[in-house]
Amino acid sequence: MGDTMLETRAANLPKGSQVALAELTDPAEWKPDFAVPFNQRTIGGKIVISNDFGDWLFLTQEEFRDFVEGRPQPGEPLYEKLKRANFVASEIDFLDQSLRWRRKKEYLFYGPTLHAFVLTHRCNHGCQYCHSSIVGMDRMDTDMSIETAEKGVDLAFQTTAHGLTIEFQGGEPTANWDVLRHIVEYAREKNKTAKKILSFALVTNLSLMDDEKLEFLLDRHVQICTSLDGPEDLHNQIRIFRDGNSHQTLLTWMKKINQRYVDMGLDPNQYRVEALPTITRPSLTRWKEIVDTFVEVGCRAVFLRKLDPFGFAAKSAKTLGYSMDEFLEFYANAVDYIIELNRQGVQVMERHAAIMLNKILADDEPNYLDLRIPGGACIGQLGYAPDGSIYSSDEGRFVASMGDDMFRIGSVDDSYQDLMGGAATRALVMAGLNDGHPDCVSCVYKPWCGQQVEYNYKTQGSLHGHMRDSTWCKKHKSIFDYLMHKLEAADEKDMEMFRLWTTNRTLDHFIV
Repeated sequence: MGDTMLETRAANLPKGSQVALAELTDPAEWKPDFAVPFNQRTIGGKIVISNDFGDWLFLTQEEFRDFVEGRPQPGEPLYEKLKRANFVASEIDFLDQSLRWRRKKEYLFYGPTLHAFVLTHRCNHGCQYCHSSIVGMDRMDTDMSIETAEKGVDLAFQTTAHGLTIEFQGGEPTANWDVLRHIVEYAREKNKTAKKILSFALVTNLSLMDDEKLEFLLDRHVQICTSLDGPEDLHNQIRIFRDGNSHQTLLTWMKKINQRYVDMGLDPNQYRVEALPTITRPSLTRWKEIVDTFVEVGCRAVFLRKLDPFGFAAKSAKTLGYSMDEFLEFYANAVDYIIELNRQGVQVMERHAAIMLNKILADDEPNYLDLRIPGGACIGQLGYAPDGSIYSSDEGRFVASMGDDMFRIGSVDDSYQDLMGGAATRALVMAGLNDGHPDCVSCVYKPWCGQQVEYNYKTQGSLHGHMRDSTWCKKHKSIFDYLMHKLEAADEKDMEMFRLWTTNRTLDHFIV
């Protein structure tokens, strides 16, 4: 498919619309006892309905009218369709639905699983959208000490979760290599008695990588993640590396690491360096090149991340920023192209769409912290700063890097009980619910959406936010609309492709 067709399709980005029941049916005919509570939205010529269990259906306007007016009778096709999707109140198996709810809300029954350790603020890159308060490579006073690191690990292991991931962030975390090594060895030793499902992840620009570091990371099963913003000129324009060519250095190490996984006998379809792009204004017209770059380096997933309102990204918004409408047009172009590649036999997916489809099609909760209720602040993740301060999340730390300690909930010297039971944590968890938002409670996408309180605070000055004017809401609702249009029009081959995107495989190699 040519670029012109894709551009035309994006220019007419399909959207849904909220529609009141009274606009579609006669209130005098409603039979509220027939249906479970539901929300509705028009998608093309049909109406999609959803319930709080996470079920959904496409109905014609005539079917919708019959549904609201309680006309379908047992044995009729519409009744049986509604019954199978748990929309007929008298047919609900409440024990089954309670077990289903518990399975998908399992994360509510244990503490934070993601523990992001910022090992240093030093970095040898000058990325124009950096979220962190980076400093020059000579500022070793910003490094996390071994003493602070051990206190942080001790605290992380107190989580009531059966598993935890320690993620190394920066700056460039490998600049504080001795502490990174120590944390890995210290945590592995602690886990001999704790016996948790332990994993490590390193977020790195790979510019300080060498063979000795790589062998340690491979031997200790540390997953490696990086940033790749597209083709060489685009990547180097945004991710400035004065000591060399960032793009060439990155791809050289990605290729070497991926080959080492193959040499170790690991499936290359599952094990590879994870790379993420951040979309800036220069990216908007280059969606095809960005996707092609990821395919060429062997990535099976592209996570199209919008520029966040934190750190340097907020300061450089005049040169790198764009409207939400511009991002959504870029997103539709890119995902349309990804779908076309799949139809041609190229296996690649867009990660954000895959997460949403996991919820919609697979009835699963992938525990993606930005799209769950309540959100991930405090009870899903914690961010550990070099000085030992603990924040609600990585995003909470980003806010702190801008001079606002709103999301600092304590330090490594505090007890786990005080951190998890403190007033700040309770307030953030309550704000992360969507049951109290006027627009959320009537949204058809409520079962699959979520809140990020840090984003609300930074963009609207309130933890709770105002969804009607929220770019967070606009982004997610628009992507849900886009996917619903795709599902409504999908043939069996397209549905098979979308189901393949929802396939989750446990990366056992990275579990200690």
